[in-house]
Amino acid sequence: MTNWEELQWRGLVKDVAGEDIEDKINKGGITFYWGTDPTADSLHLGHYSSLVTAKRLMLMGHNPILLCGGATGRIGDPRPTAEREIISIDVLNKNIECIRNQIDKIFNGKAKLVNNYEWFKDYNYLDFLRDVGKYINVNYMLSKDIIDRRLDTGITYAEFSYMLIQGFDFLHMYENMGCTMQVEGSDQWGNITTGVDLIRKIKGEEAYAFTMPLILDATGKKFGKSEGNALWLDEDKTSSYELYQYLINTDDSKVYEYLKVFTFLSPEEIDKVMKEHEAEPHLRCAQKKLAECIITDLHGEESYKNAVKISENLFSGDIKSFSSKEIEVAFKGLTPFTISNDMNIVDLLVAGKVCSSKREAREFVNNGSITLNGEKVTDLELVVTKNLCIDSKYIVIRRGKKKYHIGIFE
Repeated sequence: MTNWEELQWRGLVKDVAGEDIEDKINKGGITFYWGTDPTADSLHLGHYSSLVTAKRLMLMGHNPILLCGGATGRIGDPRPTAEREIISIDVLNKNIECIRNQIDKIFNGKAKLVNNYEWFKDYNYLDFLRDVGKYINVNYMLSKDIIDRRLDTGITYAEFSYMLIQGFDFLHMYENMGCTMQVEGSDQWGNITTGVDLIRKIKGEEAYAFTMPLILDATGKKFGKSEGNALWLDEDKTSSYELYQYLINTDDSKVYEYLKVFTFLSPEEIDKVMKEHEAEPHLRCAQKKLAECIITDLHGEESYKNAVKISENLFSGDIKSFSSKEIEVAFKGLTPFTISNDMNIVDLLVAGKVCSSKREAREFVNNGSITLNGEKVTDLELVVTKNLCIDSKYIVIRRGKKKYHIGIFE
């Protein structure tokens, strides 16, 4: 299939600007841009769905410019419900540096990275109104969906002006970097068409754009921090293990879509994976392949293998093979309690709130319901020392099949 046909097969095309965009995409050689504002110190999986498309276009022979909005980030893109919180310039600049490093890693240093503050910092406000503002009609701006939805609750002038700034970004890169196409998520369509219109009105030439549908989870929510379900691309914020756990639990109804959107597997490879999955869905081979592709691309093969190891060891109960670092990754959400040396097992279970009383603790031990670092405890007289700990530091206590607690020696 052609480049354009593949983008459509993967479900990556929603809105389109430019009549012969299909031919342009198929021929290769287009300089295009994708942009984001530095609202956090890491991108998340929602951004990654767009970045994968940009990387896919690069592999098809096109030239990516990846913009981090040091200027637009000072204002904030209008949200459907309320104004974004303004963040300090110091935090903004720190976020930019973090995001640029992430993007550069994903694209293996092969993409041009830009910051729109560089061309806005010396732009006089009156000149901007004269050069740009006079070309965009207010009625046109009011007709944009995101603006229209905010009119009843109110929208600030700064937010209202955001589309002019993003529109100028496209014009500036068109004039100075040979950028003729913009690629974004579908929520940016109003801002994108403003740039296309500016190029047409000021330069008398045609520019191109297409948007990608927003990727939703099985509950209908998009991947993003505003939805409270952010999966960060920074491994220190969302570990490869956490990402692996999320991806292998992907709903069967979404895994085919995600394989097409998030991976560089060919259509034939994806169809083969799905046939294997449909034959034995309980093995979750499609979800595992999805996790392998995403984690390897983001964090490398070693991080992927480590995530699998942690997952398999937890499933089998092989806790003793963990290092202290792997304990911290696997049980990131648990707050450790402090263990004193030579503590009796019954006292330990009560101190860690594994059991509500000494009577209950004895009962659980007698029933064989307690394990320490994967080994069943049956001795009520057991004394817990550093020698029993992983790296002389951690004790992993499991009550029943899935209830974990973490103890740490002082």
